[in-house]
Order: sequence, then C-alpha cells, then structure tokens
Amino acid sequence: MRHAKRDGVILNLSFNCNVNHTSNLICLVASVSSDEDYYKLLKVSREATTREIRQAFKKLALIMHPDKNPHDETAHDKFLKVTRAYEVLKDDDLRKKYDKYGEKGLQDEQQGGGRYESWNYYRNEFGIYDDDLEIVTLDRGDFDAAVNSGELWFVNFYFPRCHHCHELAPTWREFAKEMDGVIRIGAVNCGDNNRLCRSKGINSYPSLYIYKAGMNPEKYFGDRAKESLTKFGMQFVKSRVTELWQGNVFTEIEAAFSSGVGWLITFCADSGDCLESQTRQKLAGMLEGLVNVGWMDCSTQAELCDSFEVTTSTTAFFPPGSSLKNKGSVLFLQSLDTREIYGEVMQHLPDLEALTKETFQVGKVDCLTDSELCVSFYIQKPCIAVFKGLGIHDFEIHHGKDVLYNIIAFAKESVSAHVTTLRPENFPSDGKEPWLVDFFAPWCPPCRALLPELRKASIQLFGQMKFGTLDCTVHERLCSVYNIHAYPTTVIFNKSSIHEYEGHHSADGILEFIQDLVDPTVVTMDPDSFAELVKRRKHSETWMVDFYAPWCGPCQALLPEWRRMARAVTGMIKVGTVDCQKHHSFCQGESVRAYPEIRLYPQNANRRDLYQYVPYCSFKRNSYSVRLCLSTLPRASVDLTPDDFRNKVIGGKDHWVVDFYAPWCGPCQHFAPEFEVLARMVKGSVRAGKVDCQAHYQTCQSAGITAYPSVRFYPHLGTKKVRDS
Repeated sequence: MRHAKRDGVILNLSFNCNVNHTSNLICLVASVSSDEDYYKLLKVSREATTREIRQAFKKLALIMHPDKNPHDETAHDKFLKVTRAYEVLKDDDLRKKYDKYGEKGLQDEQQGGGRYESWNYYRNEFGIYDDDLEIVTLDRGDFDAAVNSGELWFVNFYFPRCHHCHELAPTWREFAKEMDGVIRIGAVNCGDNNRLCRSKGINSYPSLYIYKAGMNPEKYFGDRAKESLTKFGMQFVKSRVTELWQGNVFTEIEAAFSSGVGWLITFCADSGDCLESQTRQKLAGMLEGLVNVGWMDCSTQAELCDSFEVTTSTTAFFPPGSSLKNKGSVLFLQSLDTREIYGEVMQHLPDLEALTKETFQVGKVDCLTDSELCVSFYIQKPCIAVFKGLGIHDFEIHHGKDVLYNIIAFAKESVSAHVTTLRPENFPSDGKEPWLVDFFAPWCPPCRALLPELRKASIQLFGQMKFGTLDCTVHERLCSVYNIHAYPTTVIFNKSSIHEYEGHHSADGILEFIQDLVDPTVVTMDPDSFAELVKRRKHSETWMVDFYAPWCGPCQALLPEWRRMARAVTGMIKVGTVDCQKHHSFCQGESVRAYPEIRLYPQNANRRDLYQYVPYCSFKRNSYSVRLCLSTLPRASVDLTPDDFRNKVIGGKDHWVVDFYAPWCGPCQHFAPEFEVLARMVKGSVRAGKVDCQAHYQTCQSAGITAYPSVRFYPHLGTKKVRDS
C-alpha cells in the first residue's frame, strides 16, 4: 500500500509466511421462533459478512425449500427457521440485538421471516451479483465508506424481481471485467437494502449512478450496451495520459523519476500494434499515483524513438529510479491486454520500505523479523494501522474489509479523528479524564459499522473527551473485568462514574448521550431514588418516568427521544428512567408488565404514589408524541374570549403570546402541544393564551388573522404594538 497522509502514518503490519414447483407464489409466514443458534442454522461463522450470509442462505434455500421437499411435512417449519435466521443476521441492527440478547432481544420486532419466495426465485433472482468477484455488493454498512473513499464508483441499484435488472446483469458483469482496476463497479440489492435505496432517492430499477467524493452523484440515462456504459464511465476518469515529444520528454520523465514515480510509455510506429487511446486511459487510472502513462508518435518523432532503440510499435516500462541512459533497466512489454500490462508493471515496482520502531513512516513491518515491535502493539495477525504522529503508541488499527476503498476511507478518517487503540498499558483506569471506550470484536458487523461513527463523534468532542477502542478478542481478561459479554458495548468513564450507552449507535446518538451526561436532564433511578424523588415528591412537582429494558427494541428507539423531550420541558417537569432488567423485582412490585411503560406522576395528587398510565407515549417513539402526553397536565395557557382578548391582551399590563387556531385545522392540532411547552417555558414572565377562531371569528378578523395557526406576541410597552411570530 502506498498512501501517505499529512499528520499521520499508515502502516501495513504483516507476517511473511510461506418434485420441483415452478410457480412464483409467495408463501406468507406466520410467527416462528427458534431456540437454535442462527449462525449454526445458516452454517456460517459469527464473523460472516452480509454477503457470506446471503450466499449461505441461498445455498440452503435451494436444498431445503418446501418446493423441493413436497413429501416432507416438516419442510415448511424448517425453512421458516432458516428464513428467520437470515432476516435477522442480514440486518445490522437486528443482528446486534441478537448477538447481545439472543432471541429475547427480538421479541418486539416483527416475528417470522416475513415471507418466503418460490424455489425458482432463489435459483434465478436472489442476490444477482453475490458470486461476481469484479462487482462489489454494497450494503447499508459500507456504502458510504465506499463512495466517499476517493475512488470512482459506478453503482447498479437493482431489485431481485425486476425483469430489466436481470436483462442488464450479463452486460454489467462484462462491463465490470472491462473496468476492473479503473472504476469500482458496485451493486446494491434494494430488496435487502430498502432503507439505503430510499435514502439515495432510488425509485426505479435498475438505476445506475456514478459516485466520487467531492461531486454530486451522476445518473446514467443512456442505453445499456457495454460500449455506452464504458464511454459514460470513462469521462469521469481524470487520470492524465501525456503525449511525449522532443520538447517535453526528458523533463517529464526525469521529474517523475526524482519523485520516485516510473513511466509506462507506448510507442506508436507504422508497424506493430499500438495501445489504443482508451486502453492507455484505463492504465492511467489503474496506475494513478504509482506510474505515469504516456505515448509517443514515432511517425512524427522518428529520431526520438530511434534514441530509445524503438523501430516498431511497443510498450515500455521505465521503473522509478532508472535512467534513460541505462537501457538495461527498461522493461519492454509484449502484451496488449490491460490486466496483463498492469500485472507486469506492479511486479516490477519497488517494494515498500521495511520499517522498524526507529524508522516509522509509510511502509510495512515484518512481524517475524521484528516480533518485539508487533508484540508491543498486540498485533497477532496481518493488519493495517494508522499512526497519528503523536508517538508510536498512539495508533488505530483498521478492522473493516481488506479492500482498497475501505482502507482508504479508514485512513482518511483516522488521521483527522481522535480515536486510539487501547491496550492494558494505556487503558483509562485512573479516572483523571473522561473517556468513551468502545468494547468490540473485529468479527462483529455492528462493531465495524460503529467505528466510523466514533471517529465523527471524536472530532466534534475533541478536547472534551477522549475516545478509545478495545479489542475483546485480544484483551479478553480486561473486557471481563468490566463484565463485557456482548459487542459493541460503549461505556463512558467519567472520573469515578461509569455509564453504559444504550442508544442507537450513531455519532448523533453518542453526542446526545454525552451531552446528557454533562448536563443531565433525565434522572436514572433505582428503587431508593425512585422512592425519594417520585413517591415522596414535593406537592408542586410533576414527574414522567420511563420503565424500560435494555434488550427491548422499542425502548432503545425511545431513549434518545426521551432525552430530547426532557430537555424541552426542563424546569417544568422532571423526567426519569428505571432499568427494569437491572431492577426487575422493583418493576414487578410497581406492576410494570411491558416495556416501555411511561407513567406520569402529576403534582397536587391526593396520594403521593398516584400515577397516570400514558399508553400513547409508549408506542409513538418520538419527542413530539411524548410531549403530546403533557396534555394530561393542567394547562399553562388559557382560553381567551373576545372580552378577555380586548381587556387583558390589548388593554392589560402583561406581556402575552397568543395562539389563534381553529378546531378543524390539522396543523393547529399538531402545534398545540408545542405551544403548551412554550407556555410552560415562559410562565411567570409572559402569559399565554389561545383564541378559537371558529367560535370567535370577529375577534380573529379584527386582529388581522388570515391563516391558522398564527402566533402573535403582544408586549406591554405602553402601546398596542404587535409582533408576529
């Protein structure tokens, strides 16, 4: 690998060791549960990629499908189990829950395989490009890393049941072979990645898009012949092919040699075969940054070609560091095939410099000859690492796919981010500084998907919190000290306090969680604090409490919204949570039977332990819906009659904010809880009122109201000045 980045170093650490039914009916699936290990059902390892899981399922589907086993009464149930295993493991979020909590963590998700298709579907239509080596099947977890890597991508968004998608498939395969090494050719199965395709605006199949970092995606609208696809794709390949002649040949070649870059030159004479322009352009793209590509017209530059001892069309490679005077170092190539030429050139490039701890830069470390260095980094297998320029012990190891686009994306992110690989020597156990530690396993897909999100969060929180990752397959003993049994587990070490992050594993979710730790708006309760804060609450206090379980999917979806709601009602309502997995007996004693359960403990209750069950909030998992539950509280705003509006708002001595609405107006109903939150926030300094414009039409008309809802602020300034909001 030959990539150097400012402020950082990339290292390649390696070991140098030598009766069939053909109908297309869909079988709707009823609820199914299985105590069997999903990985064993699909016959894959826990480290399997999404592509490997899909390939394994297809193989089993062709054997186990009820269409192929019409006399086996158990075939249907067996295939349901396999289908359910596939549906869970192909989805990163469901797979993470299953890995962490088993089937218990899936109880709130849709049960069963959803549906399964006919045997013909799995044979002919399922995973069209999964077996094509030149085509990269992209999923939600790696799509963004791929198209933002800096490489040029041509991506085919397809749907398995799309006839035109299958018609294109043979051409797309040939096109991928033609472009191999020049353009990355990808495919996205929108049947398996519906959310990804929707987010990219895909509404027809197949949809073909060119992606490159720094430019907007470009859609292809032409015919689907290989030549047309090639012409379209090549216009985005910007690698330069230089025409060499007497006036520039020596300066161009010597300048490249001095930079350690070689030259591949095609000499075009009257006899013999000369590489075509498109082939030269492809080679320039394949060899970009390693070798310059040029051509020379020997019919106009005859003397120059003679000086290179060229009498017929040929292609020659001048390795970096060679000399134009030393013809023995030049490699003349006989092939006209792009891949063969590329292979020959790569074999004759100088190897990366072997590094030791005294000579860190860009290169590779032989862990057999310099085992002490690799052992000090806990390197146990070949890997890529980025050293941050802050000493050799501040580094991050790459745990993604071992393909160039993924490595490039990792290198770019890691150099600018502030995430370090932790070991026993630098694990933050002294409590002096706040740390976010991600306990993970490299084989775990949700873990790999989380790592780029950690890098994003580390940039935004630089100087406030440090970020580190701990590989639990290498440091098993240290992980067991913190009772880590599922991956990823993200923990905040804030001096003497330890907080496990239970929300959605995204940069935004992590930032919100950390913000809530720094300035908490949600009180985490145990039985004692619940009794003190809620049951023995002050007469004027109102509490809303979320009873949840960490393994519960809807609970996880609610948590970030719960924190947002708490921030919105700060100073008006106190908000808390109770972990019913940790305090199971207590929740049972409080008659909590399902999760999440939201309870409202209002002020001025006759009995201190009186609560109101708020079922609406438990199922509408967004901050607006949770705030809608506040309608059960005494209102902070007041209804205004025409006399009230005239005497109190226009003629009174208070500041007023007024909501003009109509009962039949949908946006008015949607805005009502938001206005109530506003009324509570300004209570004591500004009075809040509502005017029903259906009942008091003349009042609204005289106030100049032409649309609903309309909010106006009436300050008391000794005048009748009105401000619209």
